[in-house]
Amino acid sequence: MNKKQIKGIFRILFIIASIGSLYFVPWILVKAWILPLPNTVQEQVNEAIDYDFDGMLVYVDEAGKPPAFYSAGWHDRKNKIPANPKALFKIASIGKLYVAVAIAKLVNDKQLSLDKTLADYFPELVGKIENAEKITLRMMVQHRSGIPNYIDHPEYWNIRPKSDDGNLELAIDMPASFEPGEDYGYSNTNYLLLSRLIDKVLGYSHDQFIKERILMPLGLKHTFASLSEVNIDDVMGGYYVGFDEDFKTEEAGMIATAEDVGIFLRALNDGSVFNEGEQEIYSSIYVYKHTGLVVGYQSIAEYHKDIDTVVIQFNNTTNFDGYNWNLAEIIYSRIVKIIRRKRRS
Repeated sequence: MNKKQIKGIFRILFIIASIGSLYFVPWILVKAWILPLPNTVQEQVNEAIDYDFDGMLVYVDEAGKPPAFYSAGWHDRKNKIPANPKALFKIASIGKLYVAVAIAKLVNDKQLSLDKTLADYFPELVGKIENAEKITLRMMVQHRSGIPNYIDHPEYWNIRPKSDDGNLELAIDMPASFEPGEDYGYSNTNYLLLSRLIDKVLGYSHDQFIKERILMPLGLKHTFASLSEVNIDDVMGGYYVGFDEDFKTEEAGMIATAEDVGIFLRALNDGSVFNEGEQEIYSSIYVYKHTGLVVGYQSIAEYHKDIDTVVIQFNNTTNFDGYNWNLAEIIYSRIVKIIRRKRRS
């Protein structure tokens, strides 16, 4: 049997397996995936609203071109205010990129050590968090610490603590997910502790450090640490499927415009956010793209090297069962394909 025949057999097996798996996939996802690509990004964003997203914002920074802004749907569903591409948005876990950059800067400044342990920095947590003497700062940044994710606590969604102290208590109540360094397990608790560590080492807020060492040098004036710093009407509404409530007044970490996130992400990827020695440290500990998800808000931020383009996508409808998440990722991939097709035509 030659290579061509072998490839043909594998192709047939793949098609059969794919068809079989479709039985378990919501057909609306299949539809979103297989529909012909529209000609423009704006058409694709408009199409997203047809899949019951309340609103969507997209920012595209192609090298050599002015940045482009796209929007569809609602900024405020109740008051019928159209989506604003320059609205503020809860970026959720995209904020971990900023914390990781801050860690790299402090390591380079010799104010932190990646090889010191959780016990070294927080001796009060010994006996409360398993393996505190073995968990290094590096493991925490890389989500290889085994510290459980407080969101995975069985009572989290019943309690929904309003403070970091409450979230940490939930994590302390849980067993380790795995032995330090032996696996990967995404955990918001890691970054809760990293933020506290920056506060402790500096003697002032990590938010202030991020502002002074990351935001201000990049000229980012529309990135904030808290809802208390902004006009709430400037924040895009956030909605959960099946509920009429707008969740935008709930505190959930960093808030920014898509443009500010895009500028930061390009600076992260081209290295201009770093001083000498910092990028090498960062590259050894964390990633260069991220997604974010909190109630009512989902975000995707990525730099695409092959087309030298940053694409940021925000949508303000979630349901946490994976459906909206998967649909948003399909839409994002289609937007990138449209940009790639135009760039190469």
